[in-house]
Amino acid sequence: MVSAAKLKRAQDRVVTARPFANKMMEVLSGLSDRIDEDFHHPLLDARGDERYLLVLITADKGLCGAFNTNLIKAAQTFIADNATKQIEILAIGRKGRDFFRRRSANLVGEYIGLTGKGRVEFSEALEVAHDIIQRFTEDEEIDKAFVIYNEFKSVLQQRVVVEQLLPVSNQAAVDSEESVASHVDYIYEQPPGEIFARLLPRLVETQIFRALLESIASEQGARMTAMDSASKNARELIDSLTLNMNRVRQAAITNEIIEVVSGAAAQ
Repeated sequence: MVSAAKLKRAQDRVVTARPFANKMMEVLSGLSDRIDEDFHHPLLDARGDERYLLVLITADKGLCGAFNTNLIKAAQTFIADNATKQIEILAIGRKGRDFFRRRSANLVGEYIGLTGKGRVEFSEALEVAHDIIQRFTEDEEIDKAFVIYNEFKSVLQQRVVVEQLLPVSNQAAVDSEESVASHVDYIYEQPPGEIFARLLPRLVETQIFRALLESIASEQGARMTAMDSASKNARELIDSLTLNMNRVRQAAITNEIIEVVSGAAAQ
C-alpha cells in the first residue's frame, strides 16, 4: 500500500520528465547540424578505450523482488564483457555498493539515501551529474562513462538500461526518429556552437535526473508487485496450514470418540 502511493507520485514525475529530455535531444540535434566541424568541447572528446567509469543505480533497501539482482547482474555482465578494461564504479544505492564492496571492486564513490526516500530532487541529481562531469573532465585517463539503471515500463515490467553518458556524441540525437520528424529550422540569437556548449552539461544533468526518476518508479513498482506476491503466498500458506491443522484436530477428536465408544461397549 505504501509503495502504491509512492509509485503514483514517482510515475507522474517520470512522465513529466520524459518530454523535457526528448526536447533536449531534439534541440541538440538541430544545433549539431549547425556547429563547425572543428568545434571542441571536453564532454565531446573522443579518448581511448581502456578506462571506464560505471554509474550503477540500485535501491537502498530490499524486498523489491529481482529489482536489485537484475541491475547487479547487468553490471557484472558489463564488467565481464569488458574484462580487459579498467572499470571504476560509482554506486548510487546501498545494495549495489554493498555487493561490489564485498567483492573488492574498484569503488570510487557512493551516494546512499538518494533513492531510499522515494523521491529525488533535481538539486540532488545535479550533485551527481557534476561529480561525473568533474571526474571525466579533470581525470583525462577516464575514456568513457556509462550508467546502468532500470527504466520504468509498467508496474509489472522494468527494463535494465545500459547507456553511455560520456563522451557525448554530437550526432547522438540525429538518429532519433522523433527528432528527425519534428526538426524545425530555428533562428538562434547566439552562435549555435556557444548554445551547444552550454547545453552539453545540461544534457548529462537531464540524463542523470531522468535515470534516478525511472529507477525510483521502477523500484516502487517492483516492491509493490513483490509484496503483493508475498501476501498472496502467505495467505495460501495460512490456508494450507489451517486445513492441515483442522484435519489433525478432527482425527484426534475422532480417535477420542472411538475410544469412548469402545470403552462403553466393553462395559
